[in-house]
Amino acid sequence: MPLEQSADWWKSSVVYQIYPSSFHDSDGDGVGDLPGVIARLDYLKLLGVDVVWLSPVYPSPWDDNGYDISDYRDIHPRFGTLEDWDRLRDGLHERGMRLVMDLVVNHTSDEHPWFTASRAGDPDKRDFYFWRPGRDGGPPNNWGSVFSGPAWTRDEAAGEYYLHLFTRRQPDLNWENPRVREAVHDVARWWLDRGADGFRMDVINFVSKTRQMPDGPVPGEHGHGSFAEYAVNGPRLHEFLHEMHREVFAGRDVLTVGEMPGVDVAQARVHTDPANRELDMVFQFEHVELDHGPGGKFDPRPLDLRDLKRSLNRWQEGLGGTGWNSLYWNNHDQPRAVSRFGDERYRVESATALATTLHMMKGTPYVYQGEELGMTNAHLADIGDYRDVETLNYHRAAVEGGRVDADAAMAGIARMSRDNARTPMQWDASPNAGFTTGTPWIGVNPNHVEINAEAAVADQGSVFHYYRRLIALRKEHPVIVHGRFEPLAEEDPAVYAYTRTLDDRVLTVLVNWGADTAPLDLDPKVAGRDPERLIGNYPEEDGLFAPLRPWEARVHLGRS
Repeated sequence: MPLEQSADWWKSSVVYQIYPSSFHDSDGDGVGDLPGVIARLDYLKLLGVDVVWLSPVYPSPWDDNGYDISDYRDIHPRFGTLEDWDRLRDGLHERGMRLVMDLVVNHTSDEHPWFTASRAGDPDKRDFYFWRPGRDGGPPNNWGSVFSGPAWTRDEAAGEYYLHLFTRRQPDLNWENPRVREAVHDVARWWLDRGADGFRMDVINFVSKTRQMPDGPVPGEHGHGSFAEYAVNGPRLHEFLHEMHREVFAGRDVLTVGEMPGVDVAQARVHTDPANRELDMVFQFEHVELDHGPGGKFDPRPLDLRDLKRSLNRWQEGLGGTGWNSLYWNNHDQPRAVSRFGDERYRVESATALATTLHMMKGTPYVYQGEELGMTNAHLADIGDYRDVETLNYHRAAVEGGRVDADAAMAGIARMSRDNARTPMQWDASPNAGFTTGTPWIGVNPNHVEINAEAAVADQGSVFHYYRRLIALRKEHPVIVHGRFEPLAEEDPAVYAYTRTLDDRVLTVLVNWGADTAPLDLDPKVAGRDPERLIGNYPEEDGLFAPLRPWEARVHLGRS
């Protein structure tokens, strides 16, 4: 099947993210792999997605689940070979789907040859990283890393400290050095020449740091300063992204999305304005931080729907005329949306309500593996069941350090740990959910007996088939892709409502975000003339403006 050749094809596309370790294991070693992905391509074709984003499969010592890369031009043996990657590319292209790779170039592994040469004092590689002398017997500044502890580690052999905004085994690349940027460009071109269709670019807005690297504000009891003011959205970021577009992406039919923690609407508009030639879209984090409490992500608080609407509506309106949104609830770094924002008591209804809210917005939707099944958090109760470095570091610092009560800490971890997204894909009701014939690298969610792909595909009323219909509607109705977004009922604490308008077509989206029946106080004229039901997550309907049942979603299409 030929790939779509229209300009900006990614605007009408839906992207499916695969976390390879947890998708499907073909050889029984307990870890998913590329042959396992290949074996499931017909499932993805049935779902109807257009693009597969593959989380890192490169060689890595696995300090941060593969986001510490030791070789950018090969495949980790646990996942297979470059020939397996070629077969995956071909299998996707034959089915009319594209393949997007994860490009992790803010940092490398400390086992990457660039870093080992830099550590040894190689004059060609020394300035590939940030090396600084200590200060007053300690690190060069007070920056803390994302995963707890200082952002600097002293290397005894080198006699200096190196910067790592993540784990100590993920040294940051020095993008101020033009030879670093040339090396990164060469890596990206190599994958595109091999047949990749674009990149998700990991924390790409961290690559420009303020040269002076002063102390950051100290965030209370943690004792380490924040680097955000000096290493996020830095002074040369636009220059670096424009240069990369010019040197790598220009003239190629690819998708580029930049992961950008801390980016705001105004910044994202510049990054995604086609005239600026930087990126097609960005991942922003504002909406998935609204339930973080005063103690951070592991101190969650209930989400106020009005806060969520203010955030997402602002992004819809801010990028509506210039730029482009990426739309997501889940990914490998976020807990399962049904458990987080929805309601497991109404799992099917809340999963489809969340999906309707997102997929009818303007932007490119991203589906994370298992989201289309309504997979839930695993509710792991023992810290020994967790594998995520962020989670383990938090537990060590908070509980073992005596800062947080153990039960409270584990409750926060069970709700918010990244491992909730990394439990194996639930293919069937057999032992280990059909993921592996061996011992899985992380435990399988016990509810796979009820929640699995085999059962969902066989049930026309499942979350899976609802996602199929949402994805198909995006192809059938240009108003979903290009329509103007207008919010409704912005202060309603239970209902998310908006319209999309293109030419004489009006799309009306009404979603109840709760387990209680929600009345609607809207002027029926907003739906236009003769509105017809496009999709809904209850089989029967009382009318477009009737009270919404628990977690009910309705979408109608009328004429203005």
